Amino acid sequence: MIFVTSFNTAKGTNLRTDDSLLRLSDLIQQRSHENAELDESTSAVREDVDALARRDDGSTAAEDEKLRALETAAGTEKLGGRAVSVTLNDAPPNAQAAPGYPEPQANDLVIHQQDLQAVVNALWQGGARGIQVMDQRLISTSAVRCVGNTLILQGRVYSPPYKVTAVGDPDRLKRALTASPAIQNYQLYVKAYGLGWKVDEREAVTLPGYSGTVDLHYAKPVQ
Repeated sequence: MIFVTSFNTAKGTNLRTDDSLLRLSDLIQQRSHENAELDESTSAVREDVDALARRDDGSTAAEDEKLRALETAAGTEKLGGRAVSVTLNDAPPNAQAAPGYPEPQANDLVIHQQDLQAVVNALWQGGARGIQVMDQRLISTSAVRCVGNTLILQGRVYSPPYKVTAVGDPDRLKRALTASPAIQNYQLYVKAYGLGWKVDEREAVTLPGYSGTVDLHYAKPVQ
């Protein structure tokens, strides 16, 4: 019965190799590159459309100013100013527990989705005017998700170290990071197992505008 089950499951392939996992990893990387290229193409087309709209819309100066304010709030326009950058990283491959701490499990040594979400949430709480994760601007519908030890953000895949940059008052942003209970918990793992944590204050940063699609597929109007 075991041999028959193995035969039916394998369907002519070797069950004891990682070939299928490698193929899946290759597919994810390929799709990530394709999404990056599509993002660039979408951004270029959007710039052309916006230029034509500005030329032909016949709006007043006040209406144009209101539109620019909405675009800035939506994250589709570039944003500059003073900023704080936070870098998170997995523990070193040879990480050992600090004295007084138990030996680490595999999950203790890597960055998790909740760690990145804690940083993003704290920065918003600290009054960030805009946030960029890796090389992508966040908007209201952005979801920071991790699968294994990789980050999937807006159709693209990233590996650690992860960098989060927020434009705003650096003092307020750093106070919000320090006050976050989730980040305080993360700091325990930094101390115990050597997870990476670095906060840099930057005087002049320009965040790119979000260039992906802004269509909503699942939202419903409030009745």
